[in-house]
Amino acid sequence: MNNRLLVIGLGGTILAVLCCFTPLLPIILTALGLTGLLGVIYNDAVLLPVLAGFLILTGYALWRMAKQK
Repeated sequence: MNNRLLVIGLGGTILAVLCCFTPLLPIILTALGLTGLLGVIYNDAVLLPVLAGFLILTGYALWRMAKQK
């Protein structure tokens, strides 16, 4: 369970960082034909809380792993 939480947390963190600081999200949405969603999703009010949530999940998974050892 802890490894799965850590993998999800790290994967989500990496994806959120790539979408926040690189033009990855517009490229993906354009490739999928969802360019109309750029104004809603490609916004710091959405991406930064998602990044914070995944960072908290990663920290929680690391804390649980350290606590079990």
